[in-house]
Amino acid sequence: MQETNMVRNVAIIGHGNCGKTSLAEAMLFTAGKINRLGKVDDGNSAMDYEEEEIARNISINTSFHNYSWKKHSVFLIDTPGDDNFLNETVSVSHVCDSALFTIGAVLGVKGQTIKFSNIIKERNVPTVIAINKMDRERADFQKTIDEIEESLAFNPVVIQLPIGAEDDFKGYVDLVTGKAYLFDGDKGGVKSTDIPAEMADEVALLRETLMENVAETDDELIEKFLEEGELTEAELLAGLKTGILTATIAPVCVCAATLNKGTAPLLDIINDLMPCPSDRQPISATKADGEETVEIAPTSEEPLTALVFKTMADPYAGRLTILRIFSGILDGDSFYNSTKKTTERFGQLYVLEGKEQKPIDSAGPGMIVALTKLKETGTGDTLADASSPVLLEAPEPLKPVISFAVSAKKGDEEKVFGSITKMLDEDLTLRLTRQEQTKQVLLSGVGRVHLDVVGSKIKRKFGVQMELSTPKIPYMETIRSTARVQGKHKKQSGGRGQFGDCWIEISPLPGGGYEFVDKIVGGVIPQQYRPAVDKGIQEAMEKGVLAGYPLIDVKIVLVDGSFHNVDSSEMAFKIAGSLAFKKGAQEAGPVLLEPYMDIEIKVGKESVGDVMGDLNSRRGKVMGMDSANGLEVINAQVPQSEILSYATDLTSMTGGLGSFDISFSHYEEVPAQIAEKIVAETAAENN
Repeated sequence: MQETNMVRNVAIIGHGNCGKTSLAEAMLFTAGKINRLGKVDDGNSAMDYEEEEIARNISINTSFHNYSWKKHSVFLIDTPGDDNFLNETVSVSHVCDSALFTIGAVLGVKGQTIKFSNIIKERNVPTVIAINKMDRERADFQKTIDEIEESLAFNPVVIQLPIGAEDDFKGYVDLVTGKAYLFDGDKGGVKSTDIPAEMADEVALLRETLMENVAETDDELIEKFLEEGELTEAELLAGLKTGILTATIAPVCVCAATLNKGTAPLLDIINDLMPCPSDRQPISATKADGEETVEIAPTSEEPLTALVFKTMADPYAGRLTILRIFSGILDGDSFYNSTKKTTERFGQLYVLEGKEQKPIDSAGPGMIVALTKLKETGTGDTLADASSPVLLEAPEPLKPVISFAVSAKKGDEEKVFGSITKMLDEDLTLRLTRQEQTKQVLLSGVGRVHLDVVGSKIKRKFGVQMELSTPKIPYMETIRSTARVQGKHKKQSGGRGQFGDCWIEISPLPGGGYEFVDKIVGGVIPQQYRPAVDKGIQEAMEKGVLAGYPLIDVKIVLVDGSFHNVDSSEMAFKIAGSLAFKKGAQEAGPVLLEPYMDIEIKVGKESVGDVMGDLNSRRGKVMGMDSANGLEVINAQVPQSEILSYATDLTSMTGGLGSFDISFSHYEEVPAQIAEKIVAETAAENN
């Protein structure tokens, strides 16, 4: 097992289409871990290997690999860049020691880029920025730098100035050493050259800017810089390392991943500047037997502390449990799960290499490892020393924002819902619920693409197909006025008959649900029959008089009635109560209610007008506005029927920067013209 100071744990993070997976591929190839440079577009990369990723040419799952470079062991985490799989990046930000934040030199900073940078900044993850795709048409280094400075939560410091761009991207100037290099061969290497004369002034200016930024990371360095106006190469490197570790600066380098240009220098930067696990701050944990907080040094000498941050379902290997070691050593054949308060045995410890797993004997700080077929341990659990168990804070999964009714072909129901249950272990942003009013089972997720991918995985892994459809809206009904009505059930068919007779007063009870008041005097309805009237009314309320939706918020007063000594029964009075309620509801001004949702929307300033106008078109009511982390926060209430596809619509309106949380608020009366349409549609469905 590698010494902790020679271990690096790096997540490649950035918005979709910036070339993260291609960069990971080039790094693995340059380090000699893989023997050919695969391509995402060709479907043969080492990191995007699942069928859904190959078909869509995007990363869907976080994937893991590792390589050795100049005696360092580097654990590489490649994260998806699509909004539908944002939770993967949120989760990884809790377990990585550093981030290689990738931005395409053509597309530059987009809405999603800002969203991803905020995730990194919130966790204060040490970051190096890689401006990728410098070989592409319209690649613009300076424009990208300007956009980073203007829009992102980083303090970018250029350490590599590109020589050329597009087809002429051929090298870079290392501003730390003041030397120029040309790319050499297909292994990502470089060879020394002279700084182009036309770049001399720019190099001098940027090198001075670099020194100023680095000097500010340390009091001694800034004092020396102010006195001498110069820092040595060793001082620059030390200051850069400090600035990265404290997340106060983010060095910028350049590359073209698909051509494997600039990769070897990037591997050197990871070794030389990015922190090892023991460089990071002590880990904050809570003692498992109380609320006392303890600090754990991230070294191999400390007791074991590890966090399970991902679970993957595999039809052959079973559940693959993925964890990050923060301190201590994991070895032997068992561990203590301090979340579940149990000891669990494991058969084999693995490191992940794309779709393959390589057996190892032990794992230490910084390592990403996997265990198979665990029964008790799940995502979010802490592994610790049984003699002093602690609990680590687990990342909170993103809340689902879109729901569809899920069904299966007849006979496949058990298999489909069993498969979905397995996917719930793998993906904590999924929710499976039953909607009582509509009797539908709902599958909720982060976006339509997210749920489509879940369906594809289920079909591929478990051989069954789930079907998604637009969910029914759980409308309700209520009344707006009062009525006094009789419900009478009389039936004579030879022998003993049936007789029940009741008078009720029905009135609105806003927000009160249901109330039944017994005001019978003189025994006109015997005591033993009165609960039956109540029961008949409650059963009738399950199907309202307008469109068959449950009726709520009514007060019923039982005021009069009559009975027959022989023919009256509980059943007769139950039917009488039901008849009275249906008649009364018809006379008491029945109206349709629809669910309103509380929605909190976060967008850039430039999108506020579009979003507000769109909310108005959806019958939404803006309740207030605020600002947070450079974004505008809009709080509103919107009918559920108007925002079934809001996740997709907001992405289109905001260029990917917008995000929202949603929760149920209350029920409100449906406007008359809309209610008429709903009632007509419901009647047509039932005929």
